[in-house]
Amino acid sequence: TTTIKKGTVTIDKIDTKVGIREFHFDANKGFTLNGVPMKINGVCVHHDAGCLGAAVPVGVWERRLLLLKEMGCNSIRMSHNPHATELYDLCDKLGFLVMDEAFDEWEGGKNKWVQGRNVGPPSLQGYNEVFAEWHERDLRDQILKNRNHPSIFMWSIGNEIDYPNDPYSHPILNIGTNPQIFGRGYHKDSPNSDRLGVVAKELVKIVKQYDVTRPVTSALAAAIISNETGFADALDIAGYNYQEYRYVDDHKKYPNRVIYGSENGFAMNVWNDVAKNDFISAQYLWTGIEYLGEAGRFPTKHSTSGMLDLAGLRKPEYFFRQSIWSTKPMVYIGTTLVPANEKEGSIWSQKRADPIWNYNTGDKVRVSCFTNCKSVELFLNNKSLGAKNRADFETTGVIFWDTPFEPGTLKAVAKDAGNKNLVQVLNTAGQAVAITASSDIKQLSIGKRGLARIELTITDENRNMVYLSKSEITCTINGSAKLLGLENSNPRDTTQYKTNKRTAFKGKLVAYIQVGDKAGPLKITFTSPGLKPANVELEVIK
Repeated sequence: TTTIKKGTVTIDKIDTKVGIREFHFDANKGFTLNGVPMKINGVCVHHDAGCLGAAVPVGVWERRLLLLKEMGCNSIRMSHNPHATELYDLCDKLGFLVMDEAFDEWEGGKNKWVQGRNVGPPSLQGYNEVFAEWHERDLRDQILKNRNHPSIFMWSIGNEIDYPNDPYSHPILNIGTNPQIFGRGYHKDSPNSDRLGVVAKELVKIVKQYDVTRPVTSALAAAIISNETGFADALDIAGYNYQEYRYVDDHKKYPNRVIYGSENGFAMNVWNDVAKNDFISAQYLWTGIEYLGEAGRFPTKHSTSGMLDLAGLRKPEYFFRQSIWSTKPMVYIGTTLVPANEKEGSIWSQKRADPIWNYNTGDKVRVSCFTNCKSVELFLNNKSLGAKNRADFETTGVIFWDTPFEPGTLKAVAKDAGNKNLVQVLNTAGQAVAITASSDIKQLSIGKRGLARIELTITDENRNMVYLSKSEITCTINGSAKLLGLENSNPRDTTQYKTNKRTAFKGKLVAYIQVGDKAGPLKITFTSPGLKPANVELEVIK
């Protein structure tokens, strides 16, 4: 508690929550928290929540963080700007480690693809235009605003500032390789990359003026450049984005450097590069949650690289990551047609394992299973398709069966370390007949500006989710509340958010209802042509 007095009169007082923790990075042994060695299972996040925009109610963030924690995540990389105070408060409360990051560009402007990625001339407008005037004050303000949060354990001074040829170049690009590069080779007319080391040292100095208790880092896109310019040497610890192949060689070349993965793809081998090397302490997946923008080209409106989708629903990749990171026994099955070839997609490719058992008779279907249990047996209409051991699939982390489709029930039975059974079931869904609704709250408080998150599912007569349904749902409210938005997480749905109707996507839709200013009963109705409506009754209290 901090109190300011004039004589005996209290002028102002503020309470600040604090936390006690000890952590340490070692160039050879990795990371320890309170004396306990551990791997940092991180995800990157942006600040928006789909239809809610950037003004995200704290309850939405809390639900999302709890889901990430259930997945086995223990760290958040805030990308690439200061975030809401409430989000840092939640990370303090829930025990997340936070990398707090400033700047996505410094003096040089990065390409902004206004017509679509790699289409037409890019815009260079951005923070680079005011960097010289504002970087010191903005960095100082971010640190002063957030330094009392015990969850924060790293300050990052930039994201991919050294992206090759976007804008900085270096002669080393003529002989070296890099996974991220705009154009090949050295671009002599590009900005001089020697400025990277100079500016990095200045930014580190600014950080140290206001906090010497946390290391300063940066998410490097091209260690090949930053190693030559003094950028990497200016940092306390060096984050490598998508450069796992450099881990071992750079560890040998720079034995005193702490190296970790500051941005990474989803593949199992990328995690293995962390798990098998003690000196690599962290992985930060891009991303934990889908976000608006960085969408490729219209009409796509948002990134699809999340573990959670834009509505905060768990995607198949969520369960795959849970099978790697979580110690709580779990099992998940999903399906797709057997692929024509086994070639991996992009580094952000989601596992093709949708929770659906609806195909054409005779289709050959791949059933993928994600689990941290020792073995799984798969049954189709009570007939065993065989038991498989997880240890036999360590390379990919995905157990699978290929089988001809047959309508009915698909069931996976996993055995954990104690030989207890965990069961996951997929049923063939019939025609859509109803909307089912589930609210995360029963009462809305006026004083707390209560928010209800209502999850809608299109179901058949047996309440099985109809995954392929694209029914349009309309929301009407009777009582003191308003609809903040409807989110279906469909990246190609460009329906205006300020409307009370939206189509379901993959059988789901989420509605956010904000409390009004009058106490009393509240009824929210969801309707769709040909479907039985759903009613949600809540109570508004003072």
